[in-house]
Amino acid sequence: MYKISLSKPEITKKDRQEVLNVLKTNFLSLGPKLNEFEKKLADFTGVRYAVALNSGTSALHLIIRALGIGKGDEVITTSFSFVSSSNCILYEGAVPVFVDIKSDTLNINPELIEKLITPRTKAILAVDVFGRPADWDLLKKIAKKHNLFLIEDSAEAIGSEFNGKKCGSFGDAAIFSFYPNKQITTGEGGVVLTNNKKIADLCKSMSNQGRKIDSGKWLEHEILGYNYRLDEMSCALGVSQLFKIEKIIKKRESIVKLYNQAFKDFDLVETPVFEKNKKISWFVYVIRLAKNLSNKRDLIIKKMENKGIQCRNYFYPIHLQPFYKKMAGHKNILAPITEEASMTTIALPFYNNISKKEIDFVVKSLKQILSDV
Repeated sequence: MYKISLSKPEITKKDRQEVLNVLKTNFLSLGPKLNEFEKKLADFTGVRYAVALNSGTSALHLIIRALGIGKGDEVITTSFSFVSSSNCILYEGAVPVFVDIKSDTLNINPELIEKLITPRTKAILAVDVFGRPADWDLLKKIAKKHNLFLIEDSAEAIGSEFNGKKCGSFGDAAIFSFYPNKQITTGEGGVVLTNNKKIADLCKSMSNQGRKIDSGKWLEHEILGYNYRLDEMSCALGVSQLFKIEKIIKKRESIVKLYNQAFKDFDLVETPVFEKNKKISWFVYVIRLAKNLSNKRDLIIKKMENKGIQCRNYFYPIHLQPFYKKMAGHKNILAPITEEASMTTIALPFYNNISKKEIDFVVKSLKQILSDV
């Protein structure tokens, strides 16, 4: 058992009561809490439609299907991400085409996209890495110029903003994830966000076994569908958690500032930066080691764990995952910044109620280890 965990969900007495209240009703699935959660998510993000689902991965999958992306099509995306952002492309027989990232933000580099566009390119799927908004103005410009769909993987960025507009509202469709390590959680869960009614209706139908929306005919299935539904208990938890999202964002920002201040003038690590045109809803706190320590990164994580402090590398490049390396067309990806970042990043303990005492212990321990390796 770790003294200090990498992450912890914040579940309050009110959260638990809201879930228990559902158990007193006749609705455990497809009930009023689902509708309430979806409406509150749409209103919070500033979009017309939200379709709550059982995971962010399911949300990405349904977006790919709803946009008609299929076998042989190409989707330009980033390799510096959780694997589901590319897996969802493979689910439909399409091909992820990986673009390198920017060294300062770790987000997809828009300036490298156009040279990879081919007649088979159908979409750009960009990720708000660690809650930091991608350059959505430039991405939208490129997508419009080449008549491409723009998909926004904001799994880690609920509440983040780019130029005053919330993440989840830029693309043809977007997603959030509500896994326990996210800013708010439903246990497992995700959502599709869009201003396009056709996309929303297709996602809603496909998530419920392909049933026609509001037809009332339970055993009539119009299209191929899945069971990607989100239950009422999870939605009740989501509604309760979303109520305090702004407080959570502020709390997590203050923790980032405490960490950054503690590492000030310590040249063996690079801390995450704030940007003037971006409001970051911090998902994780990730530092980057000095390049000469990259070959010792895993040892450093192990030494931190020996002190009872859980840390983790973030991310391992998707194109270097064993499954992807075996696939034709994913053997010679040129993504040097992605690969370098993957060898130098460490996620430190980060959650809503981590104490200053715990932060000080994490920082003191890491500084000592880095000075000794």
